[in-house]
Amino acid sequence: MPYKLASYLLGRTPIGHTLKTHSQQVVAIHPMPSDQIKHQLDAAIRRSPLLARPGFLIRRLHQIHCGLFLDETQGHDVTPVQYSLLTTLSMLGETDQITLAHEIGLERTSVAEVIARLEARGLVLRKQSNQDRRVKLVRLSRKGVYLLKKLEDKVQRAHERTIEMIPEDQRELFVLQLIRLVEANNDVGSAPFKLAVPKERHTESGVRAGKAERAEP
Repeated sequence: MPYKLASYLLGRTPIGHTLKTHSQQVVAIHPMPSDQIKHQLDAAIRRSPLLARPGFLIRRLHQIHCGLFLDETQGHDVTPVQYSLLTTLSMLGETDQITLAHEIGLERTSVAEVIARLEARGLVLRKQSNQDRRVKLVRLSRKGVYLLKKLEDKVQRAHERTIEMIPEDQRELFVLQLIRLVEANNDVGSAPFKLAVPKERHTESGVRAGKAERAEP
């Protein structure tokens, strides 16, 4: 599923309202009645009290996604973290390990270990920077580029299977809610995750518009 995140999702449109984009009408999702939500939550908690804990659910869903990822990509011996690193390198080009750690929200020591494993398989190449010999630069190898192309559709299926039990017209909203949680708490945790910072600009008509620029780590 391509996550289009239409303008409704990126805005603050109240649930149950309707708006029009440039190309189509988008209908906001109607909420489930509160008594029905409570009934289903109570039933779930009776199955296990852990189901009342968002942190547990997020961890368990991550475990499930990893299993689906490995199922879809079997035979290629790549983990979700390794795939995140490879795809980030494909977007950034050659970069240093610290920047790479910030881009994927992982500790520098963990990134170094992942890179070492990928290098041993010939998927990435490392060299010292000419400007600073203490800095290691990393880039995709030709083999790494080829692997990414082979995995793209398989990984997309893993993401789709992760949320396929959510009604199709609610999946983008679910993803948006996850984004909001991550962005609202991005300063918490042991590893920083670099996000784009909106920068105001003026259009030809003088109206302000937002433009995303990369934040400095």
